[in-house]
Amino acid sequence: MSTVEHIVYMANQIAANLATDKDPVRAIVNHIELFWDPRMKALIKAHGDVGLSPNAAAAIEQIAKQHGPG
Repeated sequence: MSTVEHIVYMANQIAANLATDKDPVRAIVNHIELFWDPRMKALIKAHGDVGLSPNAAAAIEQIAKQHGPG
């Protein structure tokens, strides 16, 4: 598994674990903001939404809008 594939896997796992949250996208954003290294965030933002669940993709899009693409 490549690094990008692993990051996508992790984002999807976070999304699955937070799916029942009142606002799952916001919960995913909060988790990634708190626990992911800046390099991980840059990698997933550069990757785009390929392979991401809908909630994970929405969270990454929101992070990219807040902090820019890189």
